[in-house]
Amino acid sequence: MQNSSSSITSLLQSGTKLWLDSVDPNLTSLNRDMGATGATSNPIIISELLSTGRFDDAIKNYIRQKKTAEEITWAMTDMLVSQAEAVFNDTFKNSNGNDGYVSFELDPLLEAQDCQLPLIEKIKTYVELAKKWHSGHPNRMIKIPATPAGLGALEDIAALGIPLNVTLIFSERQYLAARDSVWRGAKRLKDLSKFKSCYSIFVSRIDVYTEAKYPQLSQKPQGFVGIYNAKKIWSTNHSFWKMNPTPLQQEIIFASTGTKKSTDLPWKYVAALAGSDIQTNPPATNDAIAKGSVKFTKLESNGDGLDASRSF
Repeated sequence: MQNSSSSITSLLQSGTKLWLDSVDPNLTSLNRDMGATGATSNPIIISELLSTGRFDDAIKNYIRQKKTAEEITWAMTDMLVSQAEAVFNDTFKNSNGNDGYVSFELDPLLEAQDCQLPLIEKIKTYVELAKKWHSGHPNRMIKIPATPAGLGALEDIAALGIPLNVTLIFSERQYLAARDSVWRGAKRLKDLSKFKSCYSIFVSRIDVYTEAKYPQLSQKPQGFVGIYNAKKIWSTNHSFWKMNPTPLQQEIIFASTGTKKSTDLPWKYVAALAGSDIQTNPPATNDAIAKGSVKFTKLESNGDGLDASRSF
């Protein structure tokens, strides 16, 4: 944390693990020095990085090797995620596998509307891709969506001992289905010492949705539904793993923490969810926090964690 600001320091001291929502090589080391201990990626992040032109030489090299556009895309994804893994590898080792991960999202085209694969084939494909892209990468966390196919693949992937980040969770129903599938798979392992799972709860996107679809919602809860939902799911997750303890933490990732409205403070969601588990913040959000003078404190109800009742 050589360059960590007082605001970032207070966020970390509150109990939050800070992950960068990017694998930009220019930002991973910078944010590690600010206090970040992991990173996440997705196809949009990779696409935006490749569109900068900074990696054209590597792409041209693959073209000379007569690789297809799809092969090049995955090779570049693998390269960028691998570079980020190296940045956080010490954290991974020092935490005995409890932190220091970089997430790698599997093929989003499996969820495209025009994908003709039957559900059972999508599930099998997710399992095979998880094995392929995790092999040789101990601190690579495989990211699977909480869709019917993704949920169907979780048990078998967890049973392989592959760390999981279940993403695109918007509801408690999705979370419960994901967690129960992962836990069934984990219980098939001979040893739970390396079992690690995270559940990415999207926050600000829910507030965007409720404002657009439910304008009749009173002013007090409007803009805070995503926070309440995230805290409620966090509480459910916390209670479950307290009753089913594992060597490593099975955590909530608070995702979509960047504000979508210019009238909101850039750390609105960061402050509301400070004090527990993992936040994946966009680079701009971390920059705003670092430049600000906000002091983050842990929001507690009974000493165990976040208090959903304080959202409103």
